[in-house]
Amino acid sequence: MWPQRTQSARNSAVKTFQHRGDGTVDRPPVVALDEVSKSFGAVRALSGVSLRLLPGEAHALLGENGAGKSTLIKTLAGVHRPDAGQVLVDGSAQRFTSPADALAAGIAIIYQEPTLFGDLSVAENVFMGRQPLGLGRRIDVATMHARTSELFSRLGVRLDPARPARGLSIADQQLVEIAKALSFDARVIVMDEPTAALSAHEVQRLFGVVQALREQDAAVLFVSHRLDEVFELCQRATVLRDGEFVWSGELSTETPDSLVRRMVGRELSQLFPKQDTTAGEVLLSVQRLTREGVFTDVSFDVHAGEIVALSGLVGAGRSEVARAVFGIDRPDGGAVVVRGRKLKYGSPTAAMAAGIGFVPEDRRQQGLVMDASIERNTALASLGRLSTFGLLRRRSERALAQDWAVKLRLKFAKLSDPVGVLSGGNQQKVVLAKWLARGPSVLIVDEPTRGIDVGTKAEVHRLLSELAGQGVAVLMISSELPEVLGMADRVLVMHEGRLVEELSRADATEERVALAAAGQVTR
Repeated sequence: MWPQRTQSARNSAVKTFQHRGDGTVDRPPVVALDEVSKSFGAVRALSGVSLRLLPGEAHALLGENGAGKSTLIKTLAGVHRPDAGQVLVDGSAQRFTSPADALAAGIAIIYQEPTLFGDLSVAENVFMGRQPLGLGRRIDVATMHARTSELFSRLGVRLDPARPARGLSIADQQLVEIAKALSFDARVIVMDEPTAALSAHEVQRLFGVVQALREQDAAVLFVSHRLDEVFELCQRATVLRDGEFVWSGELSTETPDSLVRRMVGRELSQLFPKQDTTAGEVLLSVQRLTREGVFTDVSFDVHAGEIVALSGLVGAGRSEVARAVFGIDRPDGGAVVVRGRKLKYGSPTAAMAAGIGFVPEDRRQQGLVMDASIERNTALASLGRLSTFGLLRRRSERALAQDWAVKLRLKFAKLSDPVGVLSGGNQQKVVLAKWLARGPSVLIVDEPTRGIDVGTKAEVHRLLSELAGQGVAVLMISSELPEVLGMADRVLVMHEGRLVEELSRADATEERVALAAAGQVTR
């Protein structure tokens, strides 16, 4: 039975599952979740969630961080067993006890960060543990390479089966994982945030692969926070909120704004809550900063109370400039000046002492200690003032973490839990809390909303706008043009290691920023 309070939404979903937009009847789903519930202690991760994955169709799974998407994926993958409800394959109830059971049933998961054996070849990774054997039970390398090539051919891509996996781009690693799934005759491919680390060209190639999978009657479950990609790739979508089913239907009847309302209960126009501010004194001045082979002669100022966006294509040198400003990487020339004082090269300690905070692009590897608690991560940049004679005052650490958890609306069970158990958006909030607790006068944020949901994006944008309103100078690196145009007072565009354009908020348009990023500057 559908829960009574969502009866109308459930009825609409059932109708959608049975009929396409053109009036033709769908084939039965390859895989379905029926009223699945899952709890972890007192936390209800899924509550009566149903999902239908049809053959030959790309289906988007949408929702904020913490909505239950990861738990749903892991239930499909056999990592979690539902407390109630069931998983059906071709209409028959299944009880997966391990990922191997799910894979045997034709369900394969392509995670955001592939895990390949770097020292083995592409073909060996595809057929790991199942290598074809020849005479004397020796591995038949020729047959293995031929089968791997055939799999890549089915996907419409070229990749050398003999090359080592080490050094492959994230996009190529994902292709290897997809080929591995096809080698198991998988009929359901789940892609968890597959485009988060891909360039525009790699995204289009991945979309071509998804189209090839659909033509082979595979069902693709696509998990992404990028709504433009969802509308380009998928035919249907299911929305979760707080572990519960909200809506499922055809995307042809929806708009980005309507999906945002279903996910977070607010309008898309509220995604960029930019406050009007008046720029004050220059707090950060970067003067002819150069790092040979990476970036050259980069100069700009950031004033108190303004958000300056550093834009450009992947590889243009934006993150490298930010790392040099904070002292992680040592520049070969130029200067970084904070409040009129030149900073020492290659010294994050000097940058922190001068009032600079730095939120890195990779929060898991560079911004957090994943096994440490939420409260310890929050306090990491403030240990000096939380200690007495070198001993950390635990009460002060907890009070600091509690204060910022409230300010940033952090969703957590206990502050003593490892930060790794939090959703991606809440992990990003902890990184922000770590630096905001120091009261920085200059805040550098590199891809502040990558991989987090639209609701949390709006909260991060609100926070950045409030900081600028309080007189903080914010330098924001972002690859998302709507974010750049929606939040920045000025836009600096980089191309191949050089700063090629500076645009005011009034003059910045998608076309002008994109042209400058491609090296076609028109003044």
